[in-house]
Amino acid sequence: MSTFILVHGAWHGGWAWRRVIPSLLQAGHEVHTPTLTGVSDRAHLLNPSVGLSTHVQDVVALMEAHDLREVVLVGHSYAGQVVTGVADRVPDRLAKRVYLDAFVGGDGDAAIDLLPETVAGHYRESVAGPGFGWLIPVRSLTVLGVTEEADLEWLGPRLTPHPWLTYTEPLRLGGGSGEVPAAYVECTDWMRVFQPHAERAAALGWPVHHLATGHEAMVTAPKELAELLLAINAS
Repeated sequence: MSTFILVHGAWHGGWAWRRVIPSLLQAGHEVHTPTLTGVSDRAHLLNPSVGLSTHVQDVVALMEAHDLREVVLVGHSYAGQVVTGVADRVPDRLAKRVYLDAFVGGDGDAAIDLLPETVAGHYRESVAGPGFGWLIPVRSLTVLGVTEEADLEWLGPRLTPHPWLTYTEPLRLGGGSGEVPAAYVECTDWMRVFQPHAERAAALGWPVHHLATGHEAMVTAPKELAELLLAINAS
C-alpha cells in the first residue's frame, strides 16, 4: 500500500480530486486531499500574507501530523511549486513526486515568472484590478479546457480567488528535492501552457507522460488520470 497526497492548484480545494479518489482507494492505497490555506473551505483564512511557504507548510504539517512516509506527492498546476518545496523540506517522507500539468521550478523561481509572458500579463492585470492588488481572480474554465456543461456547473461555484503572494514568492531550495524521484504528466488537449515544463522535466531525465484532456484532468479524465498515477507508483 502507498499513501497518495493530491494537492490542488490555484482557486480549487481538496474536493477537486473527488472523481480520482475512488480508483486509488480501490487499489488499496491511502489518499489525502488537503485544501491549502486561504482557498475553498479554508477561504476564511485568506489574507495578504498567505504565500508559497504557507502552502508548503500545509503539506509538511499534514505529513508530520499523520506520520506519513513513502508518500506519492502529486501537485496540479500551481501546486508543482508546493511539491518542489515540500520535497526539499522532507525528502525522507516521500517516495515519488508527480507534477500534473504543473510548474517545474528551481531555486529562486516564482510561479508568475514561469508562465508565458502573455498569461503572466493577464494575471498581473487581473490582480491589479478586481484582485485588489493581492488576489488572483478565478480564470475562465473554458480557457482551461473544461467544456462539458456538467463539469462547468460542478467546478464553477466552488472556485475561489487565490492569494497572489503564492505566485510572487520564490522557491528557496537547499537541494533536498533532488533526492526524490519525479515524474511529469502533461495534459495536451488545451492551450498547453505547461508544455515548457514538460520539456524541462524531460531534460532533467524524468519520465514524461501525456493525457489527451484539458488542464483539469482530475475532472475531465479522472479514470485515465487515476490509472496513470497507479502506473507511475508501480514503476
